[in-house]
Amino acid sequence: MSLQEKVVLDHAELARRVESLKAAGRKVVLTNGAFDVLHVGHARSLVDARSRGDVLVVAVNADDSVRRAKGPGRPIYPAAERVELLSALACVDLVTVFHEATVDALIRLLRPQVHAKGRDYTAETVPERASVLSYGGEVAIVGDPKDHSSSEAIRRMRGV
Repeated sequence: MSLQEKVVLDHAELARRVESLKAAGRKVVLTNGAFDVLHVGHARSLVDARSRGDVLVVAVNADDSVRRAKGPGRPIYPAAERVELLSALACVDLVTVFHEATVDALIRLLRPQVHAKGRDYTAETVPERASVLSYGGEVAIVGDPKDHSSSEAIRRMRGV
């Protein structure tokens, strides 16, 4: 699949593709985040998430969503560039963008078998937990301990 084919910004089209994959017996995993300054913690989390199923869908926070969550000056890289980087990774099968504070609406639309979140959460504190459990999905905590973050990397680069 080409990098362009991995990027599906139209959520209705993404839902059709995911439904087709599930109908073919593929287990779909969804993860989400800003992925503002890609680092080893992201890579480990994405590889771990992908290992939980057959297809990894990554939902990337839109610029306005990152700005609301992280504050002025963020994101460092625009969504289009973050999406392009993620789509270049072998462990990532599909990438989309979302504007909301949480990925609940996309979860309810796609109904992935697994929703993967990083170790800064527990299975009980994942914001989208209720949406995932409402249709019998699984919440998985993935990656290594939260020893890396884009915010910390940016602070180090700025010398703060």
